[in-house]
Amino acid sequence: MLGGLGLGLASTSSASGVPDAEPIVRRRATLGRTGLEVPDIGFGTSRLSGDGAEDAVRHALDRGIDYFDTAESYQGGEAEQVLGRALAGRRDDVMIASKVKCGERTRVSELRASLEATLKRLRTDRVEIYFNHAVNDTDRLRNDAWYEFADRAKQEGLIRFTGMSGHGGRLVPCLDLAIDENLVDVVLVGFNFGQDPAFHQRFTSAFDFVAVQPDLPRVLRKARAAGIGVVAMKTLRGARLNDMRPYETAGATFAQAAFRWTLTSDLVDSLVVTMKEPSQIDEYLGASGATGPNPADAALLRRYANATERSQCRYGCNDCAPACPEGVPISDVLRMRMYADDYGDPALARGEYAALPVDATACVGCPAPCHSACPHGVEIPGLTRRAHHLLTRS
Repeated sequence: MLGGLGLGLASTSSASGVPDAEPIVRRRATLGRTGLEVPDIGFGTSRLSGDGAEDAVRHALDRGIDYFDTAESYQGGEAEQVLGRALAGRRDDVMIASKVKCGERTRVSELRASLEATLKRLRTDRVEIYFNHAVNDTDRLRNDAWYEFADRAKQEGLIRFTGMSGHGGRLVPCLDLAIDENLVDVVLVGFNFGQDPAFHQRFTSAFDFVAVQPDLPRVLRKARAAGIGVVAMKTLRGARLNDMRPYETAGATFAQAAFRWTLTSDLVDSLVVTMKEPSQIDEYLGASGATGPNPADAALLRRYANATERSQCRYGCNDCAPACPEGVPISDVLRMRMYADDYGDPALARGEYAALPVDATACVGCPAPCHSACPHGVEIPGLTRRAHHLLTRS
């Protein structure tokens, strides 16, 4: 359970609109049995590159954010390089998590080479957490090479703890296996306000849009009961933040509302979110220390969900998968469309799309047996076709 400080907002506003307090981390949580004390809002680096990136990292650190989440694939390795430069001289003040994809046939030597390259880019001799990245297949968790590699790296002090990250259609079976067989210290999972109606009922009875995901809350509770640290990602459900600006007020932005929902769900220890500039960091920290929703949160979340109801895939659902005779991984394709359209990061989307073993080529001329396969009303055929055209352009 998250103990805490604060009143739900790190930076509230008076009637004059002047901030009452500087935005800072106002709650820390113990990350399961690892004993790591992390801020409730951590710094994600999936888009960390370019001018000002190092300054953003330092600004976050000055605000109390000392947990940084990265991966070898983020920005083609540049995110790790930026982080390494920005944290020079401050390494002992921070915790770093990075990731690598270990497939069902990946070898120990390959994993070792990836870790060594990550450490070189980060300019460090260790990482606190090393995740098996984007796990969406239980066979990947059964590759003994990962555990042989991880045990050796732990003994050498190169990594302290291991985990799995995931947000695909087969997330729940992967989490069940990892928890039941005690394979991880930490899990990083896609989880947001569109996935558990029970919490919404605490402050409104009108959330008729909510996609029911009963198994994800179950498995997160099981992880926490087992002492496994739980970190949430994808908490903004597509991150179309500009769409919500006209409806926000000081101290109650959409991002803050979404974070407050996640942080007070009692299902996670912390969350990570991509941060790019100081003003964004300060806004996000307005939700640090949350103990409950702001009175304006319900309307903001409802408005956002209504606007994205037919375009946002629900992480961990995968009910649509049997509808495709060609084996197109629909949920993965829709996630990559989200990266391109909603996140505004076509480079990330194209890289992920190119790595799919089966892409959405078959969708282009298909009569669309999947058109009614989504129980939440997502318009699958149009979105998969758009993804393919968008992500295969030269």
